[in-house]
Amino acid sequence: MNEHVLSKRLSVVGQEVPQGARLADIGSDHAYLPVALMLAGKIDFAVAGEVVKGPFESAKAQVEKSGLSEKIMVRLADGMAAVQEADAIDTVTIAGMGGTLIAQILAGGKVGGQLKGTERLVLQPNVGEPQVRLWLLDNGYEIITEHILEENDKRYEIIVAEPCKGDKQLSYTQDELFFGPFLMKEKSPVFLAKWQQEAEQLRRVLQQLQQATTPQEAKVAELTLELQRIEALLAQ
Repeated sequence: MNEHVLSKRLSVVGQEVPQGARLADIGSDHAYLPVALMLAGKIDFAVAGEVVKGPFESAKAQVEKSGLSEKIMVRLADGMAAVQEADAIDTVTIAGMGGTLIAQILAGGKVGGQLKGTERLVLQPNVGEPQVRLWLLDNGYEIITEHILEENDKRYEIIVAEPCKGDKQLSYTQDELFFGPFLMKEKSPVFLAKWQQEAEQLRRVLQQLQQATTPQEAKVAELTLELQRIEALLAQ
């Protein structure tokens, strides 16, 4: 992967960034995504935010090498603190982190005023997808599409959300928050493979817990319910 050839995962994230967007890419690493989108003429401006010094320096070098220092601002900052009022950001991408951390970054941006509640959000959690969906629901963002893909023996989900329009009342079932409202309807081969594997892992864990010398009733009950939810979906 480089600034010209993105990974499959980042390519799908980039596809969901609108033409002419003013982008904040939080946790930008080498800034491959904003650089690739800028070189392709898809975005007008970008902030590449990175909290770790090493990746920040890598991102800065990548932007300079690509001759884009006037169009992509690389900033060392924690989460949405990389965004400034004058940036007029309308799209936020956060990819390659846990769902809990993504939700915390969005919450911090809302408290800090960097997240206005008007932006399109393109989010790719590595784990903890339900936490991301729950944050979106609680904060007035409607999921408009989702993707699931496989790359290098790993499966990734991408959640795209926009502010809920008008007086529309948002609600998702527990299953929709858990599996994804679009993904559970589409039931793609990658989606089915993911949850079949999850079910197999849960069965193994439950077997181990039931054989443990110390009783684990609460954990067994929790995982049994989760397994039943997955099995019910796969049986549909």
